[in-house]
Amino acid sequence: MKVPVLCVLATFSASVAFSGSGKPEFYPADTTHWNLYGDVKTGIFEGRPAFSLRGMAELKDVEMRDGVLDVDVYTERRRTFFGFDFRIDSANFEELYLRTHKTGLPDAIQYTPVLNTGRNWQLFNGPGFTGGMNIPVDTWFHLRLVVTGAQAKLYAGDTTTPVLVMSDLKSGVQKGGIALMALGGPAYFSNFSFTPTADVPWVRHLTPMLPNTITKWSLSPSYDALARDVERPLGEQEADTMRWENAEAEPPGIVLIQRYRDAPHPVVTYQTDFSTRLQPQPGTRVVYARTVITADRDQVRKLCFGYSDEVTLFLNGKPLFRGRSSQSFRDPGFLGIVSADNDAVYLPLKKGKNELMLAVSELGGGWGFICCWGDSKP
Repeated sequence: MKVPVLCVLATFSASVAFSGSGKPEFYPADTTHWNLYGDVKTGIFEGRPAFSLRGMAELKDVEMRDGVLDVDVYTERRRTFFGFDFRIDSANFEELYLRTHKTGLPDAIQYTPVLNTGRNWQLFNGPGFTGGMNIPVDTWFHLRLVVTGAQAKLYAGDTTTPVLVMSDLKSGVQKGGIALMALGGPAYFSNFSFTPTADVPWVRHLTPMLPNTITKWSLSPSYDALARDVERPLGEQEADTMRWENAEAEPPGIVLIQRYRDAPHPVVTYQTDFSTRLQPQPGTRVVYARTVITADRDQVRKLCFGYSDEVTLFLNGKPLFRGRSSQSFRDPGFLGIVSADNDAVYLPLKKGKNELMLAVSELGGGWGFICCWGDSKP
């Protein structure tokens, strides 16, 4: 979903009792309690006072650490992304949304951290991030989000069995604002409530790192990708004059560039016109990532890697691989999900120190990469 970040808040309903330590606070769908961004209307929709939302409704003067969000939602049979933004702290927050057009599929639900204004759904998929659900359309149904420390659970209709368990919230923000969001659509939100609950200890439930992951990297500043030849290796003098910042891979092994650099938001033409896929996309940004590999002798080793969205891989100043994996690039339905199983290259290492460098370009959906050895060290 390559679109600018929007926070969309709407009115939640505590239609099912919650036995937490706080009391539910109800917020009607109006401009008194909410800041509205985008195409947002208030009124009677499908028989209820509600928001009609293509954008964001942000609750005024309310912050949450732990608590319960309840809301009733109505969507139609069209491409829509709708849900919650929570613990909003400027450009960083957590986002959880449903995809109406993916009803019944394993990724009908998506949780993603938003970092430096950028969603990271291409980097975080699978258990804890995506889930399947048959999403009701043309009828009101209930959503409940329960947030406790570094974990959260989403319930839909049935408030006893979660449809998605988020075992490790990734943004790092522990307290912030609340919003309702919808892209495409519209989606309608009614009967919103927030129930603050007692804070629980902040305990991360990290997934294991992939075996043999390369974890230590340095990142360059962010550059206009179209102003550079990203297939040309950096010269020694050029590299020496750059300001490099240490970065470390996060479980399960992702180097999350958007934790360190602002996310770009270009308008990607080939997502609506596939014939333009080979044309330059203004607004694309590139970051160089480098690490040192020490070999005890001359040898060839298999490196497995995934990336978003484009990459050139260099070893000791020589290009060995060029790939493009952005959403809709390889075919109109292509998502560009990142996995270390995506690609592999065989590195001709020389005895001693070797410099591995990646030029990683981003258009949207998550800026990052993962590298791990695909063989056992000889």
